[in-house]
Amino acid sequence: EMAKRDVKGHFLAEIAKLWPAARGSLSYVRKPCIRPNCPACARGDKHPSWIFSFYDKGKQRCLYVPQKLVATLRQAIANGRKVEQLLSECGAALVYEDRAQRKRKASKREG
Repeated sequence: EMAKRDVKGHFLAEIAKLWPAARGSLSYVRKPCIRPNCPACARGDKHPSWIFSFYDKGKQRCLYVPQKLVATLRQAIANGRKVEQLLSECGAALVYEDRAQRKRKASKREG
């Protein structure tokens, strides 16, 4: 079982590998543009684009994502999920370490 400093060291080593990181979702959408005389929109065709959805202070927000940033943002979202998993693992490790310390103290008192 990890000691508290080992948990911290493990967390810091792993978190350094997980950049870029983001929390949210990436969606491919087709929507009309804002140009008044767009021939594609006049035909009923819509323009493809990528949208990043996320929460900011409890409100859902969406941002247009340029095509050149899509791969980076996909990786950031995957890394963000790994960060969340890492946080859960470290929290559990802290609890397990505390239990182990209490057990060691109790056995010293008994012995």
